[in-house]
Amino acid sequence: MSPIKDKIIAITGASSGIGEASALLLAERGAKIVLGARRTEKLQALARRIKEQGGEAIFHTVDVKKRADLEALVALARDTYGKLDVLINNAGIGPISPMDELRVEDWEEMIDVNIKGPLYGIAAALPVFRRQGFGHFVNTLSTAGITIKPTMAVYAGTKNAMRTIAEGLRQEAGPNLRVTNISPGFIRTNFADSLTSPAVKAGITRSMEEMAITPDAIARAIAFAIEQPADVDVGDIVIRPTAQG
Repeated sequence: MSPIKDKIIAITGASSGIGEASALLLAERGAKIVLGARRTEKLQALARRIKEQGGEAIFHTVDVKKRADLEALVALARDTYGKLDVLINNAGIGPISPMDELRVEDWEEMIDVNIKGPLYGIAAALPVFRRQGFGHFVNTLSTAGITIKPTMAVYAGTKNAMRTIAEGLRQEAGPNLRVTNISPGFIRTNFADSLTSPAVKAGITRSMEEMAITPDAIARAIAFAIEQPADVDVGDIVIRPTAQG
């Protein structure tokens, strides 16, 4: 029997990419999935697909910029299943660009989604985890926060802010809560769709076409962290294409 079986796992950004792949894999291994994302029709389709494959999934429309939406997602898990085992803070955006382009609105959006979004998730789930005496935060970060490159300053800054917050949370968590950071490299997702700088978008799209790996690879890394025994905390996983420099 999979160690993941019957775990209640909530996922933000679940309608596509890494979130969708993780939902499918974890449901296949027996977890009950609580899907959250902005696109309701995508959530409906994914929940239906999981059920058709013999899994279990429910959903709530979530904009991670709204604290109340994260509270509602956690409440849905708790009210439906009586607990929440894992919150995967996966929603994120990356409209990267050179600093000289002064795309301040993009900077603000990344701060709201990539930092405040996971913080709202933590604020919603942490009291539940404390009352239960168990719980696991999984945060989707990026290799962009490990190797800083041009055009990625603000995006990398948001990911490294969450890296710092997660480490502080881990140290405060005590012996019963776990915190894992997953840092993907080039993954075949719709990441480029959020790019507003045409030149950067062309370069990222080209790199993704040349080397990107599928979201399933990240889903397997997330599953690995979740399926460890309760006394094993997998802190950080970096997973990138072999060809990525």
